[in-house]
Amino acid sequence: CSRTTSRTSLPSALIPRTMPVKKSVVQTSSFWEMYAIPSLMIKLSTATQCSGRSYVSAISVGTVGTIDDRNVFLVVGAFLAVGLKLDPREVPSPLIDKPAPQFELPRLLQMEGLVGTSDLRGEVWLLNVWASWCAACRVEHPLFNDLAGKKIVRIVGLNYKDASADARRWLREFGNPYDVIAVDREGAVGIDWGVYGVPETFVIDREGIIRYKHIGPVDQKVLSDVILPLVSDLKG
Repeated sequence: CSRTTSRTSLPSALIPRTMPVKKSVVQTSSFWEMYAIPSLMIKLSTATQCSGRSYVSAISVGTVGTIDDRNVFLVVGAFLAVGLKLDPREVPSPLIDKPAPQFELPRLLQMEGLVGTSDLRGEVWLLNVWASWCAACRVEHPLFNDLAGKKIVRIVGLNYKDASADARRWLREFGNPYDVIAVDREGAVGIDWGVYGVPETFVIDREGIIRYKHIGPVDQKVLSDVILPLVSDLKG
C-alpha cells in the first residue's frame, strides 16, 4: 500500500492580479492538508492506495473572503470528478506495447549473482510485483503457486521495497511460485515500470515488450480470461 497527498494551486488566471498570492498551510495532519489562498480555501484528502485501489476521501471548499469568480467552481468540480473516479486499475499504462524497462538486480534466494531483463529475452514471462508486507499479495499467491506447478509460463518475482529476510520467511510460509526473484529494495525499478502499488502483474512477450498490466491481486477470472489466453497467443 502507498499513501500520497494531493497538492495543488489554482491557475494564476483565477487570482486577482492586485491581490498577492500567499499559500500557507493552516492545518496539517497525517490525513488532511489545508491550503489557504486569498479568496478560496480547498481541503484535499490524502489519496491512499492499497491493493491496487486509490481512495480520495473528500474535497471540501470554504471561503476566506468573497468569491466572485465562477471559474473557481469549475476547478473544484474537476477535483471532485477526478477524485470520485480515481481507480488506477482503469488507468491505461503508457508502457503497454512498449519495451519493458531494463533492470539488473540481485537475486533474493541466491547469495551471489544478478538477474536482469536481458536474461529473459526470447521468452514469454510474467513479472509479479510483491512484498511480504502486502496483505493483498496473499490473496493472489495461491493462484501463482498453482500456475507455477503447471509450467505454462515463467513467473519472475520483483520483491518491492522489502526486507530480504522477511521476504524469504514469507516464501517459506506461503510457497514460492517464482522461477527467479529480483530484489528492488529501494523501489527504483518499480518506478521505471510505473508501479502504483503491490501487487501488480505484467505480461512480457519474447521481444521484451509489455503486453498487459494488471493492478491489484490477480483473481481466477483475470487469470483464465485474460492472462492465460494472452500467454498462449504470444507463445504461438
